Amino acid sequence: MEGPMATKTIEEWRTTDTNALIEALLRLETPDEAARFLRDLCTLGELRDLSQRWAVVRRLEAGEHYAAISRETGASTATITRIASWLNHGEGGYREALTRLAAAREAGIPYPARNET
Repeated sequence: MEGPMATKTIEEWRTTDTNALIEALLRLETPDEAARFLRDLCTLGELRDLSQRWAVVRRLEAGEHYAAISRETGASTATITRIASWLNHGEGGYREALTRLAAAREAGIPYPARNET
């Protein structure tokens, strides 16, 4: 497969180190623990990029237009298009996270989570 959805097989990107990172993330129990871990793991630029991508996903899911998303998040329309491709044709991770967050909201669990500091 070619284009934005051309992905490596699970065996190629799910290395021992990738699996260890996933395991570490899953062991964190609170928003504060996750925030501290991400801050230790990532540069501020990497955190901004990850946060921007997640903001784009949420806005795409809400049906916002690319131009408005670009204006509000600072993401280029090329980045927004790539994220939209993954949202609609990717591994399903964005959809799973959106579904889980919607279920949490319906259960009365606030999002975004409040700081626990």
